[in-house]
This record gives sequence, C-alpha cells and structure tokens, in this order.
Amino acid sequence: MVTLRSVIIGAGCYLPERVVTNADLAKMVDTSDEWIVQRTGIRERHIAADGEVTSDLGIKAAQAALANAGVDAQSIDLIVVATSTPDNTFPASAVTVQAGLGITGGAAFDLQAVCSGFVFGLATVDGMLRTGMFKRALLIGAETFSRILDWNDRTTCVLFGDGAGAVVIEAQEQPGTMNDRGILTNHLRSDGRHKNKLYVDGGPSSTQTVGHLRMEGKEVFKHAVSMITDVIKDAFKATGYTARDLDWFVPHQANRRIIDGSVMKLGLDPAKVIITVDKHGNTSAASIPLALCVGIADGRIKKGDLVMFEAMGGGFTWGASLVRM
Repeated sequence: MVTLRSVIIGAGCYLPERVVTNADLAKMVDTSDEWIVQRTGIRERHIAADGEVTSDLGIKAAQAALANAGVDAQSIDLIVVATSTPDNTFPASAVTVQAGLGITGGAAFDLQAVCSGFVFGLATVDGMLRTGMFKRALLIGAETFSRILDWNDRTTCVLFGDGAGAVVIEAQEQPGTMNDRGILTNHLRSDGRHKNKLYVDGGPSSTQTVGHLRMEGKEVFKHAVSMITDVIKDAFKATGYTARDLDWFVPHQANRRIIDGSVMKLGLDPAKVIITVDKHGNTSAASIPLALCVGIADGRIKKGDLVMFEAMGGGFTWGASLVRM
C-alpha cells in the first residue's frame, strides 16, 4: 500500500565564528576546564557576533541544507523555525528567514518547545506533509542562547552555545512499510509541573523584559534519563524495531552524562551515538540538526540508515522521532 512519507533529503548547519573555550570562561567566572568537562563533557562553544541574530544563523543553515539537498529555495512551501530565542516578540523569525531566502509563497512560522523544539518540529512538519497540505519544507533549529544567559552564573553560562541546523523534508510516496524512507514515528510529551526547574525569568506578558535562563541542574538531570528513555521505548514499540536495529542515535546535546546514561539504560551501542556536545555545548533546538549535519558530512550517516532522534527541554518537554534517512 503506497503511502506518503516525510523524507529528509538534505541537511545543513551554521556555527558563529567566535569560539569560547572553557579556559576563556575561567577568566570570567569561578570555574575550570576540568570542572566543566567532568560534569558536562563540554570543552568549547560558539557565540554569535554582535548584531548577529537568530534568523541570520537560520538563513545560513537553510542555505547549506538547500545546497546539500540540491533543490531551489523557491520549491519550499513551508518553513518552521524551532527556537526559544527569536529575533523579535513578533513577527516569527521564520518569516525573516523566508524573506532572506527570497521565498514569497507558502507559510512560515516559529515553534517553541525549547531544547525539544527540533523533535516537536519534525512531528509538526511530518503531519503537514503527509496530509498533502505542503510538499517540501525547511525545518530549522536556530538559537542564540548567549543572549539570555547570566554570564555571572557559573552553573548555567558554561553550558550553552549558539548555532543553527536545518533539514529539507519532502513528501514522497513510499511502499508503506517500516522499511520506508522517511519519518516512521513521533512521540511527544510535556509536563508543565516542572516549569520552575528550567525557565527564563522574563517575558513580554510578565516583566516586559527578556530575563535570564534559570535552572535547577540536579533536578533536570534527575528527570532527564527516565523521560528520554520513555519516549524512545514508545518509538520502538510503535515500529517493532529495537535498539539493536538502530544505525545511529542522535540525541539532544545537553550533557555528556545524560547521553551516556540514556545509552546505557537503553542498551544502545555507544559506537552508534553522534556526539557534538564537546564542540558545540548545548545549542537547544539547534543541537540535533547540528549533530545530524556533522554525522552526514563526515560520512557516518548515510541514505537508508535508521536514526533515532530524542530531546528534552524546559517545560518540561520531551520527545523522540525514528527516521529512516
């Protein structure tokens, strides 16, 4: 039975030029390279230049993804930007990206699910493509988290970086089996009771200011592994696949210890995990497409590979998507 699947046909990424190492941060706050690496696995991160905004990063990642897919920008009829750091309260950064790419048709909007934004975006785009509403989409994860950090708080400022990753997703007819190329299943969760464990203390409706990121690190860590493995198990149950069937695991790059804990609990092969947190830090909604882009560029992730994406973010939000590339 032929069915429409949402197939990833290209990926691209962009990182700001400025690199901030752990040694650089040790000159700003009471920390050290050893302390940061031991607790997070992060060694460096990229920081946007003055005047470089989220849509700038998103446009460059989108251009790279379009080139990788070999398609023209005018063939895109849907743009979704997953971000928690938009250029403005409104309009959506997605319409700025749309204009920057010279696209005047179709629809563009932002999606906010913090670090889970890319996975939530995959599910959203997948639903719209499979219904026939759109034919070819750009899904972009783009963040400038450096703009919402308290650079005097050593527990949070060492964790995050800026960047953008993008994928081109196209509706294609497939045979209608679990061996199809495309997005096979999506599983999303939210639980607002945990809001105060990870949030930004500001907003247009409450304080009319941007505010800073605030996090209860131990509480986030405590919940992360169980929540992540929960949705991954649901994805396996929905498709009949197991951890042994995966070619690659591309997790949200928040913390190396969270990734390692999830891999161990699920019985995944550590050699099949794409890790970029050491070079990028936590880039929130951009982290998964950045890691995917790296895995494709260096030849590890290939057409036909079975790939699991997962993420957890403030809210709490969390989710997983199983995709055959």
